[in-house]
Amino acid sequence: MPDTGTTTAPAPAGAAKPRLKRQAMTLTDAAAAQVRRLLDKRGKPSAGIRIGVRTKGCSGLSYTLEYADERGKFDEAVEDKGVTILIDPKAAMFILGTEMDYVEEKMQTGFKFTNPNEKGRCGCGESFHV
Repeated sequence: MPDTGTTTAPAPAGAAKPRLKRQAMTLTDAAAAQVRRLLDKRGKPSAGIRIGVRTKGCSGLSYTLEYADERGKFDEAVEDKGVTILIDPKAAMFILGTEMDYVEEKMQTGFKFTNPNEKGRCGCGESFHV
């Protein structure tokens, strides 16, 4: 290749290094597999699963999950392990850093959220507060 005379200068001392954007949410292998099963079972094209929060329960907030037929203008998309999770923009600040898992136990089967923003949870586990 011919020399074009251009060079890349090193970044000046003290210049800010580019920061990698952290995903708003992560999924375990079990959660991703269950989301895939739900989307396949639905049988119609989908943009993914939308996660949000709403006021509910004795602690204040509860997670919501629904099929997303299309991506909303302000939804944050998380693509992890081959599935797409859309985060409702009103829920983003409550969900940041959360890990979504899927558990099958004797008394409970469903999605489990490990949220570093939670300050407390009600006794039945249905709601949380930040």
